Amino acid sequence: MAAERILVVDDEVMNRDLLEQILVRAGYEVSTAADGETALAMLRQGTFHIVLTDMRMPGMDGLAVIREMKTLAPSTIGIVHTAYSSVATAVEAMKAGAYDYVTKPVRRDELLVVLQRALEFYRLHSENIGLRQQLKAKYKFDNIVSDNEKMQAIFSQVERVSNTDSTVLIYGESGTGKELIARAIHYNSHRQDKALVTINCGAIPKDLLESELFGHEKGAFTGATALRQGRFELANGGTIFLDEIGEMDLSLQVKLLRILQEREFERVGGTRTIKVDIRVLAATNKNLETLVARQQFRDDLYWRLHVIPLTLPPLRERLSDLPLLIAHFITRCNVEKKCQLRGITPEALQMLSGYHWPGNIRELENMIERIAILQGDGVITPGSLPEQVFRTHTSNLVPVVTIPPEGIHFDETIEAFEQQLLLKALVTAGGKKSLAAKLLHMNRTTLIEKVKKLHLGDL
Repeated sequence: MAAERILVVDDEVMNRDLLEQILVRAGYEVSTAADGETALAMLRQGTFHIVLTDMRMPGMDGLAVIREMKTLAPSTIGIVHTAYSSVATAVEAMKAGAYDYVTKPVRRDELLVVLQRALEFYRLHSENIGLRQQLKAKYKFDNIVSDNEKMQAIFSQVERVSNTDSTVLIYGESGTGKELIARAIHYNSHRQDKALVTINCGAIPKDLLESELFGHEKGAFTGATALRQGRFELANGGTIFLDEIGEMDLSLQVKLLRILQEREFERVGGTRTIKVDIRVLAATNKNLETLVARQQFRDDLYWRLHVIPLTLPPLRERLSDLPLLIAHFITRCNVEKKCQLRGITPEALQMLSGYHWPGNIRELENMIERIAILQGDGVITPGSLPEQVFRTHTSNLVPVVTIPPEGIHFDETIEAFEQQLLLKALVTAGGKKSLAAKLLHMNRTTLIEKVKKLHLGDL
């Protein structure tokens, strides 16, 4: 790993040389500048982890260097060294953006400890920026996999509404990607650097949900031993995503309505009104209009939430996306699970296309991960697929029979269909009799006997 780069700025030659000597011996890569203007010119030309600057210098002092540095190189850490008599000025420099200060005469051990703390802060800050960039990249629109016409229309809507503060209500069955769309909206909005707070309203008992949402004061109820901020308070400045909003109790819906209208609330057991600046996103797998008609959901809250509705289609209505989604999940599993899957056979893809996908995209993702872990490498074949896919596939093979006026020969029709079924299973299984028998839910010996009886040769 390359040594950390430090720029020493001091107009006194002896101090500059002493600092350079200490830092070089400690393993740092050191550059020096005799004045602030030279230091800023060096910052424009190269990257430094830390700028260690004297406070009192002719022309541009250390305070000005720190201020300009934060504009030119925001990630660079500024540290000032100053005499005891100007510690107050050093504190002023910290307010301007300096990380810390050391006093003159500089003591080697003290300086190195301050530098180590500053560099650790630099590393953590860089990692945090990197993680945020990865998170934003993950939820960019072009990373949500689909070429389906309905989904492309939704992406266009999401792109238009993301940078507003309008409330968005996302409809869709479980596993269709409602939270993924909510995250895409947040990370493509002007609130992207603030918190995205998610809460599943159906996963928390209703007597606890109020405290989770609004927080509570100390002593508000048995077990409330300390003040606790709720999710709305934690989301201040950012976005809150209320998943499964249709599960919320009617008594809580009144409080939620107030937040949507006034952007204010009180903690449980509290009297102080707390104002928040938040954007609200919500999602449900239920029909809220039906719940309103049944008086299980407030109609005034419904209309507050139903500003921009988005409805995600289930996977069975976007089967053209299957090859893209499978390739995407295989790539992810190969990276994250250290697997070496190479793709999927046409026969296996055909079987997946005939499946009804009750768990939608989440079910497909889990299926590919399970196959990747258990199989490890190679391609996904019909034999790789789980039992429920086989059951659907075999039930789909039952033919629709029409009987003409002159009638049909029962035994010949049954024999012809049995022959067709066996051939289909053998072709799907790539000629492997054990796999063909598994597809048809019969013993291998039974299948072999039927193949011989129907004169299907050595398939």
